[in-house]
Amino acid sequence: MKRTLMFALSGFVGMLLFGAGCSFNTKDGGGGERVNLQGVGASFPALLYNKWFKDFSKSGNIVVDYQSQGSGAGIKAVKDGTADFGASDAAMDKDERDKVARGVLCLPLTAGSISLAFNVDGIDSLKLSRDAYIDIFLDKIKKWNDPAIAKSNPGVSLPDAPITVIVRQDSSGTSYVFTKHLSAISKDFASSIGANKEPKWDASFIRAKGNEGIASLMRQTKNSIGYIETTYLMTAKNLKQAELENKEGAYVLATSASAKKALSSAELPDDLIVWVSDPAGKESYPIVTYTWLLCYKTYDDPKKMDALKAVIKYCLTDGQKLSESLGYVPLPEIVVEKTTKALEQFTLQKKASLSAPSVSAFASR
Repeated sequence: MKRTLMFALSGFVGMLLFGAGCSFNTKDGGGGERVNLQGVGASFPALLYNKWFKDFSKSGNIVVDYQSQGSGAGIKAVKDGTADFGASDAAMDKDERDKVARGVLCLPLTAGSISLAFNVDGIDSLKLSRDAYIDIFLDKIKKWNDPAIAKSNPGVSLPDAPITVIVRQDSSGTSYVFTKHLSAISKDFASSIGANKEPKWDASFIRAKGNEGIASLMRQTKNSIGYIETTYLMTAKNLKQAELENKEGAYVLATSASAKKALSSAELPDDLIVWVSDPAGKESYPIVTYTWLLCYKTYDDPKKMDALKAVIKYCLTDGQKLSESLGYVPLPEIVVEKTTKALEQFTLQKKASLSAPSVSAFASR
């Protein structure tokens, strides 16, 4: 019986030592071990995210694979637990967050604006009143020389040509932000289409996937208009940006300065989610938004948790210096502070402790 007891105890001690040897807490990538993080979601911030993640990986052993598939895909991945993090321009509402057992943090990492891009031969500058761009997307204005457009563009030779409207086909935070703005300024739009990641657009509108898809299709389509994240216009040939009428009646282009003015009109609450659907201010661009990284509050892998925190801290510090050059809006200092503070909510999942069987249990055999 003594031999049996000693064998059992030695085996149990071995299990404890093996477990202790395999359980370690690593910082900034695991002391030489490569850590892979998988993310999926919004196309809105994809240009910046991929730049950040590529640059960050050069200085260490953390590799981030980010798939730009739309905000709906990012939210679904977090709900299903199929990615280490998601990304969404629509954040996640309380009901969605409450359904994730591991908890969810929505962390604003950058901000930007949504432009109305157009591709019309011979037209380099275009002003669109609130009534005009609402009615274009309600399919009430169908031609470029419609009086509602001509009124804001005296002296411009607008073509007597049908307007080809290009919209998103995928579940999209860009669509959500755009339709949330239109709903805020038009009761007609709010009651007929409303704020939605997958709006029920008119059947005559052409669909494209992602901001990339909209930009690509618009370049090929004459007399077209579409909503697109502003940074995608920086490299899109043949596409121009319309000046939009804001709440004060001023016509404003989407720039870093006009977006900053708009964002400054709203205070970020404790849950870090705020909408600026119709900003005040003569210099404010009317369609702006933060965009959020969707992270779990609880992780069961310390290496991944520490790696993700390291990546996010980089994005909130050195990464912000890259934002403006790519057409995004650097976060206000108070937003950086609140988002950094939120990282303290990351916790490791407590694993069930392994209880040692009592010696008497073996002795009684």
